[in-house]
Amino acid sequence: MHIHILGIAGTFMGSLALIARQLGHRITGQDQNVYPPMSTQLNAQNIAYTQGYHKADLPQADLYIIGNALYRGNACVETILNQQYPYTSGAQWLGENILYDKWVLAISGTHGKTTTASMLAWILEYAGYKPSFLIGGVMENFGISSRLTDAEFFIIEADEYDTAFFDKRSKFVHYRPKTLVINNLEFDHADIFDSLKDIQKQFHHLVRTMPNNGLIIYPDNNLNIQQVLNMGIYSQQQILPQSKLSISAQGTTFMVENNTLDWALLGEHNMQNALGAIYAAHHVGIQFDVACAALEKFKGVKRRLEIRHRTDKITLYDDFAHHPSAIAATLSGLRAKVGDDNIIAILELRSNTMKSGVHQQSLVDSLNQADKVLILKPKNQNWDIRTLFDEHSLFDCVEDIVNELIHIKQGHFVVMSNSGFDDIFTKIISRL
Repeated sequence: MHIHILGIAGTFMGSLALIARQLGHRITGQDQNVYPPMSTQLNAQNIAYTQGYHKADLPQADLYIIGNALYRGNACVETILNQQYPYTSGAQWLGENILYDKWVLAISGTHGKTTTASMLAWILEYAGYKPSFLIGGVMENFGISSRLTDAEFFIIEADEYDTAFFDKRSKFVHYRPKTLVINNLEFDHADIFDSLKDIQKQFHHLVRTMPNNGLIIYPDNNLNIQQVLNMGIYSQQQILPQSKLSISAQGTTFMVENNTLDWALLGEHNMQNALGAIYAAHHVGIQFDVACAALEKFKGVKRRLEIRHRTDKITLYDDFAHHPSAIAATLSGLRAKVGDDNIIAILELRSNTMKSGVHQQSLVDSLNQADKVLILKPKNQNWDIRTLFDEHSLFDCVEDIVNELIHIKQGHFVVMSNSGFDDIFTKIISRL
């Protein structure tokens, strides 16, 4: 079957493309913005795609999978509807063709989904389970973001974002997990949801799809999650235990069920991610000591405080953080490791939530661990960012940010964005 994917360079759809091709389908695609790491992965897998949604580039296919970034008025969408071509969403195709007979382990929450799902996939791989997975990031331990095996277990990053222009439910309602981790729950996706209650309602739709022999894993003392579960819970529950994080020569260390985990990752948030992954793995039969041993060999995920360049005085990081809580967690973890070293935070506020201005004050607070902040002025914003940051922190283009950085002689440069940021790394590295 020839499947054409609209939005193929998105983290979910690009991963889906790999799985569909593993099933023997011919895969092509289109996307508006194509950048690493997904473009690199698609190129490495020889999956053909074109840039832009030009009607002339839309091939004849047996099925069209339409990503949630496409709306009515898009030339390709209108052609598909007018010609009555068969189409579906990525989440629905995955649920109906892959997940229906699997033990699905779903990782949900506002932050940490990609990292936690990657940890879980590696634990199962280390334990010999050979899981299938679809994760919104390229895992260093695997070098890919998705694969399909004959194993019973399928690990998926369960996103609450809407499914498609024709299906406004959250994508994760198509997955029907048996093991569910809820990392955390905050207001996000302001272009989709009007309030936190709207998001909580979608999470409860997910909870209602779980069997009573399923397991929901979540942190203690999280009011937003507890309010979801108070709507009705039909499965077993596992509240994650408390643990104390300490700095180590390797990175950080903490205890899990009388086992010590000493690894390279930083921050309280990654400890919480690890706890969710470890207890999810335990639900399918993996002992705690094995899970801890696996995570000591976990190499991380691209764009999660990934070191992109290093000199004797400067370390350049790439991080996907784009929500205040994630920004704060990234910078706090790095600060705990580097002590009084200079930290420069470089931000692109590209998400619709950040453009809406709903998190204005929390954005300011999230940056308090940085010694200097450089922000690319967001376009089409609904608020005036100049009321929060002075002109020395705001820049009209990436080139101006790079010109500012070259005057800083040492420190940790942390680039935070959920997009390509106008190829900022190539521009910084060439000037360093």
